[in-house]
Amino acid sequence: MSSENLPQSTEHQLRKPRVAVVFGGRSSEHGISVVTAGAVLNAIDRTKYDVLPIGITTDGRWALTADEPERMAIADRKMPDVAQLAESDEGGVVLSVDPGSREVVYSEPGSVPKALGEVDVVFPVLHGPYGEDGTLQGLLELSGVPYVGAGVLASAVGQDKEYMKRVFTSFGLPVGPYVVVRPREWDNDPAGARERITEFAAEHGWPLFIKPARAGSSIGITKVEDVSQLDEAIEEARRHDPKFLVESLLRGREIECGVLEFEDGPRASVPAEIPPVTSHDFYDFEAKYIDSASGIVPAPLTGEQTAEVQRLAVEAFEAASCEGLVRADFFLTEDGGFVINEINTLPGFTPISMYPRMWQESGVSYQQLVDRLIQAALDRPTGLR
Repeated sequence: MSSENLPQSTEHQLRKPRVAVVFGGRSSEHGISVVTAGAVLNAIDRTKYDVLPIGITTDGRWALTADEPERMAIADRKMPDVAQLAESDEGGVVLSVDPGSREVVYSEPGSVPKALGEVDVVFPVLHGPYGEDGTLQGLLELSGVPYVGAGVLASAVGQDKEYMKRVFTSFGLPVGPYVVVRPREWDNDPAGARERITEFAAEHGWPLFIKPARAGSSIGITKVEDVSQLDEAIEEARRHDPKFLVESLLRGREIECGVLEFEDGPRASVPAEIPPVTSHDFYDFEAKYIDSASGIVPAPLTGEQTAEVQRLAVEAFEAASCEGLVRADFFLTEDGGFVINEINTLPGFTPISMYPRMWQESGVSYQQLVDRLIQAALDRPTGLR
């Protein structure tokens, strides 16, 4: 019997829904996840919900943390860390995988485990592998706990840039030229892989972008001007993921569009434009999060262009079987057509991030956005749907 069919106690019916905000994680995007969690914790309406912050350390321990969003901000250009927020250096939080129970338990070595009560919904704000890629979503499906955002398949597709592009191509969405180098190919025949890349460059021209296949926030991406820079760029990408992509430079404007699921289906926000960042070679991690490079919202597009990018964003959302939210990133090329670069099933979500800003301009405040996502997750069943 699934947990949604179990009888609910009077106490359960009377209490406020409990939201576990899970953040941090084992990926290279750990710090920005903590920053995002602080913003979400600030925005959750405490008159409607009880909140349980759970941080995952860089080595994978689920830690109980204080509900102190002010400690989760970037300070002196340094990212916050779950280890600094954890109430104990050893204690761990455990979520039951029994779908008949949503009980959360906290234990420390040498102490009796302590029940923290039931969780009604999880708001995962984990970026990158081991959180945004379907792994956490699979655990929550096993546990029978509703959660915000995309399911297992959509999360995995949205994290892996190779398969994302393959899905988009199969649905007829426009995708730019790329080459994938898998771990076995690079380990067994690096010379052959380099030759493939240089042949790709001969066809599409330099510069190229070398990027990890399953990372986000522009971490590990290098713009490569010629073959002499190739090995260093590949090494940097492989520090984050043994599989990497090579993409050609698409000349044009960078346009983003948010998609949010409403009762009648997904809708697109007004789009935004990321202008050229003069202090950085491209829109990299530091430009996004440290130096706060800002986008233009709404993007200065014609009515026809706005309608087209909104249509493509919703199509990408549907093609990947997404739920909840997505930010879709495009290039408006010099010939006037849109090419989809990627989707983010858990986009940057601080109040100054592009996704919330686009929805703010579309009439949905940050607090309303957080509330809508929680309510949608509570209303959505776990399991096959």
